[in-house]
Amino acid sequence: MSPSSEAKKKADAKYVLKAYDRLEIKVKKGRKAELMAHAAERGESLNGFVNRAIAETEERDKQAKKQTSST
Repeated sequence: MSPSSEAKKKADAKYVLKAYDRLEIKVKKGRKAELMAHAAERGESLNGFVNRAIAETEERDKQAKKQTSST
């Protein structure tokens, strides 16, 4: 591997540490493969799928809260 490749890897790793928080989730054995396949069918990474699922659930929860608050 060339030195510039190593430098890029280091720079990328430093950026990720600075810009992102990490979460660890646990799923039952075999579920990870199912989730990865589901994401791949939609052209997403597993990380992208999980982030989309979180965002969509948050939005649904906000909408449900608005509906209950207005009644």
